[in-house]
Amino acid sequence: MSATQHALRLGERTFSPGEVAIMAIVNRTTDSFYDGGVTFAFDAAIKAIETAVTAGADIIDIGGVRAGPGPEVTIAEEIDRTVPLIAAVRAAHPTVVLSVDTWRADVAREAIAAGADLINDTWAGTDPGLVKVAAETGAGLVCSHTGGLEPRTIAGKVHYDDVVVDVIEQTSGAAERAAEAGVRRDGLLIDPTHDFGKATVHSLELTRRLDELVATGWPVLVALSRKDFVGETLDLPVAERLSGTLAATAISVWHGARVVRAHDVAATRQVVDMVASIKGDRPPAAPVRSI
Repeated sequence: MSATQHALRLGERTFSPGEVAIMAIVNRTTDSFYDGGVTFAFDAAIKAIETAVTAGADIIDIGGVRAGPGPEVTIAEEIDRTVPLIAAVRAAHPTVVLSVDTWRADVAREAIAAGADLINDTWAGTDPGLVKVAAETGAGLVCSHTGGLEPRTIAGKVHYDDVVVDVIEQTSGAAERAAEAGVRRDGLLIDPTHDFGKATVHSLELTRRLDELVATGWPVLVALSRKDFVGETLDLPVAERLSGTLAATAISVWHGARVVRAHDVAATRQVVDMVASIKGDRPPAAPVRSI
């Protein structure tokens, strides 16, 4: 039986059941897998955020460390890359939801003090201090699944008896424990974390069966944008993975995903709105045909 979906409250925004939020990706890294560092410079990051907000982003997710292997980024450097940017965006956009993409509690605490509303932990609670930070500050928290991987590593050959069952058990369990520790229930999300600790077949199955994660009642975030499972499925490089990403996005939103993390905000916004209208959750924006 499916659990009831509840409102998701992040910062000044409340997202009702059936309302899908677009989370724009802005990385202050020199080695992003997607753009190689186009938004590393502070001014470039600010410009990208302005563009994303104009295109319909509800959440801005700011990161300072590449997810995959690469040069070490210290805690101090990660703070320097993310916190001043968060502060600047908060001053310019008082009501936009700001997320910090980090697995480190020290970074999260500084980011929240600067104006972040959400901790996007893509490394499945490697630092248990993140739960304490979220509980003490009232910030939201993303509970993810990595199959036991350490941060910034890539899995070798991966096996699951049932990847969806494993993801549900791990993420729902983490969310429940976080709530028991004092994190707001209406600020918790779960993320199947496509590609992290998974082969392409696992990411495809998670997309196909995403409704099972949604049935837990926890709001589901999906981070699909131009990932390797799209590239391997279609045999395409990063620059040519938008269509595949949008197809996976449409399926995920149809199944009930509540937050979609995206590089291509305008295109993603159109897909999300179209699916919402087909589902009956959003009226057409300009209906004139045969009226």
